[in-house]
Amino acid sequence: MAAPRAVWKGFLKVGSVSCGVKLVGATTEAGKVHFKILNREDGLPVKSAYIDEGTGDAVPTEDQIKGYEAEKGDFVEIEPDEIKKLKLTSQHTLDVEGFVAIDEIDTRYLEKPYYVIPADGAAVEAFSVLREAMAKKRVAARSCVVLYQRGREVIIQPFGKGMLLTELRTHNEMVSERSVFDDLKSPKYDKDLLEIAGLLIDKKVTKFDPSKFEDTYEDALIAMIDAKRKGKKPPEPAPKPEENVVDLASVLKKSLEKEGIKGGTKAKPTRKSA
Repeated sequence: MAAPRAVWKGFLKVGSVSCGVKLVGATTEAGKVHFKILNREDGLPVKSAYIDEGTGDAVPTEDQIKGYEAEKGDFVEIEPDEIKKLKLTSQHTLDVEGFVAIDEIDTRYLEKPYYVIPADGAAVEAFSVLREAMAKKRVAARSCVVLYQRGREVIIQPFGKGMLLTELRTHNEMVSERSVFDDLKSPKYDKDLLEIAGLLIDKKVTKFDPSKFEDTYEDALIAMIDAKRKGKKPPEPAPKPEENVVDLASVLKKSLEKEGIKGGTKAKPTRKSA
């Protein structure tokens, strides 16, 4: 098996202790269906181009430059060398700012994961000691790193024989739950319904196993493409669920019976929109 390609190399630093590490992508798009844009007239792929808004002409790569719009129509031009000269410390060092309890991490902020492994044999001992100490304390390290020319807040936690670094969304990117939940009302319901729902949940308890996950949309997309390649009729789309007014208590009880569960017969019929 080929050695994993590192997307970043540098140092993990905790106080005066540091060790060389490298980051390896933990996700892949290899299994996803990707489309190209074609010209409908001749079926050939088309290329994207940057067009000058004034002249309408395509701008060659060597004439393109990044610009920040300070005011409407007023741009500050930024040269590539100016960005490189910033030389942020986090460009080469994961300097740990502190540790947080893993159980306290708000999962809404977790974005993209990377595996962290020792950069070489000399880093293995320090890397292993830090990982085991973090695992024993059940904590994750807070840090930041420059990836793909952008600074990113991250957390690093023990994961198997290595560690897992996860990019974090910023607080400004998050929508406050209050703006969504504050208008929700707490309806009155028969408490026996909770017992019935609890029994149904107990029957369905399983382990978190991503290998069993299915992307039904991706599967349907592949089936459609395969059918078109073979000149066959595309599969029928799944029917859209209908919204019905139902007796919630009755539906829950029927679900219990279907799962072979006895109990939960006290709940009174209620009319709810399912």
